[in-house]
Amino acid sequence: MMKTAMRISCPAIRVVAATAAFLAALAAASAHAQAVAGPVMLVAKPQLVLGFQQTVLVAAPFGEDGYVGFIINRPLQHTLASLVPGHEAAHKVVDPVRFGGPESVDQIFAVVRSGNSPGAESLPLFGDLYVAAGAEDIRNIVERTPNDARYFAGFVKWRPGELDAEIAQGIWYVMTPDAELMFREDAKSMWLDLVRRMGIEPLTPDGRAI
Repeated sequence: MMKTAMRISCPAIRVVAATAAFLAALAAASAHAQAVAGPVMLVAKPQLVLGFQQTVLVAAPFGEDGYVGFIINRPLQHTLASLVPGHEAAHKVVDPVRFGGPESVDQIFAVVRSGNSPGAESLPLFGDLYVAAGAEDIRNIVERTPNDARYFAGFVKWRPGELDAEIAQGIWYVMTPDAELMFREDAKSMWLDLVRRMGIEPLTPDGRAI
């Protein structure tokens, strides 16, 4: 996918990733032909637990019927500067890095809004959003427009059929992707706001209001 990567070292992020990876293993056991078409936004249903509880994700087609995406409402207690020490321009990034998913958690990705691809190691996500995966592309974004992007540690990957299987299991609400949510400052309340927007008042497993 890329020649070089902007890498980090943070054991706490790997612990979160290990839990999230369990759900992917469950989906793989019942995967079938991919039926989802195009980019989607996934909102976890209230009964979904484990690593993806109360998450909001964006996902886009990648490769041969697979999907890749990011959890967009899991800000970490880490700034970009703390994860890539020695990169002076990283101190200009205000928004905390977000946990993007259990794949490649030691790697930084940048999602940026741009009329053109930010570099050779970047891929379109949806609309005018691009994912920068290569270290040089991310470095250019950080140095030129540091706060016009959101930065993620890790990503989510679905093999062919896995995302369709998860949707068939009823664990996601599927919505049209919204670029504005990617840049929403209050990420922590995003899931509850979206669920309530659909007319649902979510409850905990024991019946209490969230």
